[in-house]
Amino acid sequence: MQTRFYIPHPLLQEFVQCIMLVHAEIDPEVPAVLCPYPPTPQNSLFFYINDRIKVQQEGTDTFILQPRSVIVGPQLNRVTIDINRDHKAVRVGLHPGGLHRLLGLSMAEMIDGSYDAEDVFGNEMNELNEKMQEANSFDAIKDVVELFLLKKAKSLKDILPFDKAMLELLRVEGNVSIEKLASMACLSLRQFERVSKERIGLPPKLFSRIVRFSKAYRLKEQMPGISWTKIAYECNYFDQMHLIRDFKQFAGVAPGVIEKELGDTPVRLQASLRL
Repeated sequence: MQTRFYIPHPLLQEFVQCIMLVHAEIDPEVPAVLCPYPPTPQNSLFFYINDRIKVQQEGTDTFILQPRSVIVGPQLNRVTIDINRDHKAVRVGLHPGGLHRLLGLSMAEMIDGSYDAEDVFGNEMNELNEKMQEANSFDAIKDVVELFLLKKAKSLKDILPFDKAMLELLRVEGNVSIEKLASMACLSLRQFERVSKERIGLPPKLFSRIVRFSKAYRLKEQMPGISWTKIAYECNYFDQMHLIRDFKQFAGVAPGVIEKELGDTPVRLQASLRL
């Protein structure tokens, strides 16, 4: 799988963390490649340039073909992804609060949702998808996406101290007290909780757990041979039981089961994520 990361244009860095392009071509003789995709703390825009993916929600039996461009809000439950045969995609990873600033919507209304970006941005998004399909290189695709984002940056909602506080939570991988974050955000604890639900969709303590869980899961994708004990230590879990609890809640299964699922697929969709 080819992967390339781009640092966004300086005018985008206030709300965009990175632009990631991937291309994976699957042997037609290989059975369907199904990849687990547990929650991450990062809201994203996804663009599927060649084959569109199919997504199975936790607790369902059906894989649903996704739109060409998708807005993904706060996630609490894992999905399973069928990447088809020619997976060429763009992922725009947004800073905490970035999707709220872009759309002007409460993130609490978007939990576990994915939305056709053409329904939100109209014909402008249709034209963007066509331009990406015509682009002949990763760099050209990045330029098309970046130009779209630069236009949208002109009408962003204002950044708040809250957004910077949650960016600090990401930087320290969840290892900071909620009281300190509220102070950084210049808010009381009650105000901090309310603003958190509006701008990232989740209570701050739950968001912090997802930050820590995501690091643990991505470590396993990056280094399949690493022990769960080592992962628990690296991610500052109090003990392995707390890690197991988070995997059952956010990945839907115990760590040993997710390890087997990763062993059955040749593609790691989160191993290279940058938060």
